[in-house]
Amino acid sequence: MKRFTILHTLLITLCLLLLSGCDKPQNTSVAPVQPASPPPSKAKIAQPLSQKVTEWDEFTGRIEAVNMVEVRARVSGYLEKVNFTAGATVKKGDLLFVIDSKPFKAQLSYAIAEFEQAKSKQELAKNELARAENLLKAKAISTEEYDTRNKGLRGATKAVDSATAQVESAKLNLEFTEVRAPINGRISRELITAGNLVNGGGDATKLATIVSMNPVYVTVDVDERAILSYRREAQKQGHNLEGTVVELALSDEQGFPHSGHINYVAPMENPVTGTVSLRGVFTNADELLSPGFFARMRLRGSAPYDGLLLPDRAIGTDQADRIIWVMDSDKKVTQRKIIVGKKIGDLRVISEGLKADEWVIIEGLQKLRPNSVVEPEKMTLAPAAE
Repeated sequence: MKRFTILHTLLITLCLLLLSGCDKPQNTSVAPVQPASPPPSKAKIAQPLSQKVTEWDEFTGRIEAVNMVEVRARVSGYLEKVNFTAGATVKKGDLLFVIDSKPFKAQLSYAIAEFEQAKSKQELAKNELARAENLLKAKAISTEEYDTRNKGLRGATKAVDSATAQVESAKLNLEFTEVRAPINGRISRELITAGNLVNGGGDATKLATIVSMNPVYVTVDVDERAILSYRREAQKQGHNLEGTVVELALSDEQGFPHSGHINYVAPMENPVTGTVSLRGVFTNADELLSPGFFARMRLRGSAPYDGLLLPDRAIGTDQADRIIWVMDSDKKVTQRKIIVGKKIGDLRVISEGLKADEWVIIEGLQKLRPNSVVEPEKMTLAPAAE
């Protein structure tokens, strides 16, 4: 019994020791691992390009022919001949179409005969009036008879005038059987072929179209504020807006290789669109500028000035603001609000918010954060091509 009591006491003591060991907190703390700092982001940097720039305003329009004529028949008859090649260049006075002239030759002959007959009657009336004057002096005829012969001469003279007009009309109709080019230009295909009946007069048949090719016009619509700016700039230069230099580019051209000038400004603003029409004229000796082509025309929007420029890819947006990333001497970057101006070639004018000696992030903007450090690679911006 004493052994059992001792054994029981030992078991209880052991259990208490085990329970007390479970209550003691284990020292499992480990020193925290500090995360490795990310490597600096790579970025290409450059100082803004400083150069003399001229701002240009660009507008879109279509090329127009200075002259365009629809060639129509002026007399009715059967078309005998087409005397040109479709699409060819023609000169003023070139023979294009021939209409059957036989009916008009007959009309002319008849008109000439009527004229000769009227002229004979006029001569007879003159002789009778001369005799009447002598007889009146001799009191061999009455005054009434003399007046009758005098009026007869006047009537015969009017008949000659009418016959003369008929002859001239017949000559014109005969002349109109040869349809000639009214202007220099390039002619379309023939719309009526030989053998068809064509009509003159009010329902004249359209035969072809001639379009002048050199020079050409381009008309654009310009807003009111821009017009005022152009006029003031022209006044500073000592001339009117007419004559101001403009430049033109076709849809597949880089830059603006065609030079011209303004030759027309609409006298009033369109109240519906709030714009004023300007028309530029351009030489087109090689006929590259075809009427109807889409074209871009630009006008100088400012006098030359010293500007700072950056590529558009270096400029971001933050809601309504335009921003750039600027690197300081510690290679840290910060955002900067700027005000942008016109685009000059592939670069953008920075009107406010940037100095010429500052370094701007050009490429690698995606990973930038405020006050982050970058690994810069310097680059030089190419001059802007205006």
